[in-house]
Amino acid sequence: MTDNLSRRAYRHRPLMVFVSAMAVLAVVCAVGIVADQRVLTGAPIWLKPFKFSVSFVLYGGTLVWLLSLLRRRSRVAEWAVTVVVAMGVVEMCIIVGQVIRGTTSHYNETSTFNAVLWQLMGAAIMVLFVAHVAIGVAVLRQPIAGRAGRYAIGLGLGLAALGMLVAVPMTMPGQAPVIEGIAGAHSVGVPDGGPGLPLVGWSTTGGDLRIGHFVGLHGMQVLPILALLLSRFAGGWLDERTRARLLLVVGVGYGAVTMLLTWQALRGQPLLRPDTLTLAAAAALAVTTVAAAGAVLARHRFSAATVEHPPTGPGEQRATGGSTVTSGRR
Repeated sequence: MTDNLSRRAYRHRPLMVFVSAMAVLAVVCAVGIVADQRVLTGAPIWLKPFKFSVSFVLYGGTLVWLLSLLRRRSRVAEWAVTVVVAMGVVEMCIIVGQVIRGTTSHYNETSTFNAVLWQLMGAAIMVLFVAHVAIGVAVLRQPIAGRAGRYAIGLGLGLAALGMLVAVPMTMPGQAPVIEGIAGAHSVGVPDGGPGLPLVGWSTTGGDLRIGHFVGLHGMQVLPILALLLSRFAGGWLDERTRARLLLVVGVGYGAVTMLLTWQALRGQPLLRPDTLTLAAAAALAVTTVAAAGAVLARHRFSAATVEHPPTGPGEQRATGGSTVTSGRR
């Protein structure tokens, strides 16, 4: 992978510059969190741009790696990545600009100017989603070494798209609180800005739609990392097909977890205080996933045993005790 990156990263300079800029911005925002004592919706005012810049570093870095896997240049993928970079710049400029102005960027329609910025952000996110799907199609149309790697990349891209989609309820009319000029919310059942978990800020008193959004988005990193670990530590005893099947099981389970967390949030439940129904659904999902993974491993063991000790057929001699028995016609 390192060789691929060093040889092919030059193909998309704007992406490399964007990732580097987001890394620098993350450091600036971290300093801002410490140095700037202002608080916005219950959190340090620089926390939102910090989280978004780190997220873009991870997302953009993953795209750099995906482009390095392509054996041939893909104009579609490169143009789509350019669109992602442009939309990312638009989004981050608005977020940082609103922080400098001392106001919120998301769901803010308290003035005509703020409403225009929020609508522009919404349009940028939709365009980014379409570009993400185009990247996935372009990448998967090219040959990728190893079935397990192909599954990991395809599932990871799909999970990231799912993570983007589960954020849609944040902007639905039903999510708008009874506050003039506010057009959506992260939290369900409680106002945004209440008590939350450290750093991420996820609500501890109500549902929070950012949780499923976060988990889904980072499937793009989790699945390839899992494929790498399986190849590194289990490649000696698990063949390529078995590793691919395990990745399929984990990917489907991961997507189900994303949906479960979103469902929990939509019902106004904090992440750490699920009700009995949520716990039952989580337990059923865990049992199903473990059982499916066990079935894949059992099938692998059976296949390996069959290859090592093939069944005897008619006409073959088998040793039984100290005598030799011949089956078939004499």
